Amino acid sequence: MDEFAGSASQLVADVDCTTEGKPLCDEAGVKGFPTLKWGDPSDLQDYQGGRSLDDLKKFATENLKPLCSVKNIDLCDADKKAEIEKYQAMDSAALEAAVAAEEKKLEAAEALFKAEVQKLQDTYTKLSEDKDKTIADVKASGLGLMKSVLKSASAGNDEL
Repeated sequence: MDEFAGSASQLVADVDCTTEGKPLCDEAGVKGFPTLKWGDPSDLQDYQGGRSLDDLKKFATENLKPLCSVKNIDLCDADKKAEIEKYQAMDSAALEAAVAAEEKKLEAAEALFKAEVQKLQDTYTKLSEDKDKTIADVKASGLGLMKSVLKSASAGNDEL
């Protein structure tokens, strides 16, 4: 998007996560392609909007601007400033432990999600197999012949 080239506060860029950009992608939590991220470079968020050029331009124009962050604390409301100051007052070990604890919650949520999706997949597979067996059993019980006889009788034709 050329209209953002040279902007002091907006960067629209692409990164090849399979080559030199892999460390950056790993750090930003990119797990699949294409992935769009936005926000403070130290805390990139997943983009969830539309993928058309117009959608992307609108989003970039409305959202890619300086945001409340450690480097832009003057843009923060009082609550966010207090939260940032609380974290800045923590020693490195305590802050790393707090980050690790929150990341563990994310990992647990992901693991629970995957386990529950697997249960759904297993249920779907079982239901699909049961349905296929029921269909085969019904067809084998003479459904086709019954339909033929019914059609023949309603047409007034005694021949099959």
